[in-house]
Amino acid sequence: MSAPALLADIEAWRRDPVLFIETVLHDPETGAPYKLNRAQRRFVARAFTVTADGRLRYPEQVFSAPKKSGKTALAAMLVIYAVLVAGGRFAEGICVANDFEQAAGRVFEAIRRIVEASPLLRHEAIVTAEKITFPATGATIVPIASNAATAAGANPTIVCFDELWAFSSERSHRLWDELVPPPTRRIACRLTVTYAGFEDEGELLQALYKRGLGGEQIEPDLYEQDGMLCFWTHELTAPWQTEAWREQMRAQLRPNAFLRLIENRWVTSESTFIDMAWWDACVAVLCRPEFGRAAKISVTS
Repeated sequence: MSAPALLADIEAWRRDPVLFIETVLHDPETGAPYKLNRAQRRFVARAFTVTADGRLRYPEQVFSAPKKSGKTALAAMLVIYAVLVAGGRFAEGICVANDFEQAAGRVFEAIRRIVEASPLLRHEAIVTAEKITFPATGATIVPIASNAATAAGANPTIVCFDELWAFSSERSHRLWDELVPPPTRRIACRLTVTYAGFEDEGELLQALYKRGLGGEQIEPDLYEQDGMLCFWTHELTAPWQTEAWREQMRAQLRPNAFLRLIENRWVTSESTFIDMAWWDACVAVLCRPEFGRAAKISVTS
């Protein structure tokens, strides 16, 4: 591709991030370009809009949906877009491992696979286990552990937190504070992809959830707040999340796990001693006290 043609494409991609994702990025499993679903399209179309002075309108971004909604893949696509298109030269992407992960985490691995599967990118990147570099622009993507010390001095274009419900320690909270979008970059954001957590744990995600849904609803399940874009849905949005799959999960998961993972609802971490559906199935209506009293009155009269 010639330099003028490439520049024209970049300008088009800056105006339309969906176009970049669906023409440049390929699914590693199929080898074909990605096709975003409606929920993803609505979020992506707004995520990189800029203000009159060229700064990102939403430096805080949240995408929350049920399990197996394609959140990790979407996060990977947005990180690639931010460092290659929106961020300009020497853009930096950071993928943060949560408290339960020991290494790079799923988003960085998804980015690596997408880069290697995409014809326009695979020969433009240097990929190692700890870093992806694009020499033409100096852009980099790195994974870091859940440790605030590793983030000190960072100047990222985009930071991705995957499954924020699992960021429960004081160490991870300090890391969250350390990785606020820097004012030194016009294009800088912090992206969170997750499903719901536990009401008595994960204050970090709860605060983000309340702030997001406290904003103005601009489309179904999509909210905007000053400097924040939040998509939070209880619906199954991916084509592979069928009703048959939902019912299978309902049968296989405990009630609280089903609510949190499949319906993306907040739950308590306390386990249920007896499922209420089991209790109700054991109820004998005629054995209730009022029926006993009624029968006694009838006999004595």
